[in-house]
Amino acid sequence: MGKIYAIANQKGGVGKTTTCVNLAASLAATKRKVLLVDLDPQGNATMGSGVDKNEQEYTIYDVLVGATNFENAVQPSPEGHYFVLPANGDLTAAEVEMMSLEQKEYRLHKALDGVKEQYDYILIDCPPSLNMLTVNAMAACDGVLIPMQCEYYALEGLSALLNTINAIQERLNPKLRIEGILRTMYDPRNSLTGDVSAQLNAHFGDRVYRTCVPRNVRLAEAPSYGMPVLAYDKQSKGALAYIALAGEIIRRNDTSSQQELATAG
Repeated sequence: MGKIYAIANQKGGVGKTTTCVNLAASLAATKRKVLLVDLDPQGNATMGSGVDKNEQEYTIYDVLVGATNFENAVQPSPEGHYFVLPANGDLTAAEVEMMSLEQKEYRLHKALDGVKEQYDYILIDCPPSLNMLTVNAMAACDGVLIPMQCEYYALEGLSALLNTINAIQERLNPKLRIEGILRTMYDPRNSLTGDVSAQLNAHFGDRVYRTCVPRNVRLAEAPSYGMPVLAYDKQSKGALAYIALAGEIIRRNDTSSQQELATAG
């Protein structure tokens, strides 16, 4: 059964979409079957995957409000070798419409429940705010992957996100946990970067990924070409970082699977 991870942070500009697109491509490069769910009305993950958000007959919006099923909306990423459940501006209306629907917090969970066994990993790109879409993502996922910059305000934002995760764990999804914290736009020359990293490691221990994603021009350029950085420049520091992150995530899952088997035995 596939693992479902929400890529979330209530602070904008921390690399959520960049992480979602490039981690999806990197996991796909290891021969895993991957689905990217774009849950942000901006549709940046859709466009960054090489899927035109403006030319879709069906999107995640239609799936959430029950206008179509998953199979009609899902699209392949031409360069990323994974699948995309696309989004566009229509998704803004979904929040209002979902308020009147039964089990509004579980609309995404219901949509993915029948297909999650088809994928090794499902990654959900969340909007940069706590709204009904983010709540749906956290109600549907196994864990939250948190990209964040090593700066003071990011720590404050992380505190608010942890409160949200705890509230959803109590009320909607008891199995929800922090999958990992990813340091993005990382610059080891900056003393504040080292200070924040030290605080994260002290507080979260091995939930902080060893992999750090550096500031990288090729990583920033790739979305304008509608492709993950692995397809755009696979030798760039950005591509190598996300390949390393994919390896780290796969190893963690293999270890936890072995531990579960050992406990069962």
